[in-house]
Amino acid sequence: MNITLNREQAEVEGPTIQDLLSEKGLPQEAIVVAVNGEVVRRDEWDGSRLREGDEVEIVHAVAGGGGEDDLAIAGEIFSSRLFLGTGKYPDSETMNAALKLSGTEMVTVAIRYMDLSGERSILGQLDLSRYRLLPNTAGATTAKQAIKMAHLAREATGTNWLKLEVIGDAETLWPDTAATVEATKVLVEEGFVVLPYTSPDLVAALRLEEAGAATVMPLASPIGSGQGMVDWASIHRVVERISVPVVVDAGIGVPSDAALALELGADAVLVNTAIARAEDPPRMAEAMKLGVRAGRMAHLAGRMPASPAAHASSPTKGVPVGI
Repeated sequence: MNITLNREQAEVEGPTIQDLLSEKGLPQEAIVVAVNGEVVRRDEWDGSRLREGDEVEIVHAVAGGGGEDDLAIAGEIFSSRLFLGTGKYPDSETMNAALKLSGTEMVTVAIRYMDLSGERSILGQLDLSRYRLLPNTAGATTAKQAIKMAHLAREATGTNWLKLEVIGDAETLWPDTAATVEATKVLVEEGFVVLPYTSPDLVAALRLEEAGAATVMPLASPIGSGQGMVDWASIHRVVERISVPVVVDAGIGVPSDAALALELGADAVLVNTAIARAEDPPRMAEAMKLGVRAGRMAHLAGRMPASPAAHASSPTKGVPVGI
């Protein structure tokens, strides 16, 4: 059978996507497969049959090459691994300056009832040619409410991408993971690209991936707290087991938090309050960009093995003896 594979002609024997990956000896982890422009979910690879002339695209979710290190989410490519929120800035000028210096390509926006006195929409303050919009369901406390907000967001922004949030506790803003999984299943079936905010619980992350989430977004610490990576071990467990991109969301306070998230193998971070509430938001945005780059480079470089004992870095032989 002849197909187009990553823009090149290829002859394959097996009839399914799974057969194709096995035949080509391709890794099964952290990749996205699209057939004729449509992303095929991982759990459908074994049953998805290829046909003569199909156009197949296979993208490494964390692949790099030629000096690039791009991130793929639902078949869309991002060169920046820093995503930003648009709330809490003192004014739109500061927000736009911060967005520009961060190098971000994806920004979140909230959906709220319109102020009938004439409040200006956030969409009118953003350069929509520069950023992928990611409307969120912040404020939702049930799956039903989140689903309703998702539909309103799609109509308001024109995108089917969604940051799904379902809050289970009003004091800590901790996510209701069961309701988040429930809403993810419904919204994926309705054609949304769902990026769900979740706890750093491994089982919740696994259930969200099974539900068809495009990423999982475990919190570093409570929203807006700036406490940083207080449970880095749980984040690492999620990174080790989840095949869709992992975006650390909420609680990041300084660039070293972002660097640690990327060092652990997270694919990206989403930051809002740490930048918007900094004394100099544009400068902090640039600092976050550098922290993300440093963390990513460290992850790709591979850290040294940790040792329970000391090991001298200078030669131990030939040391002059005191008289």
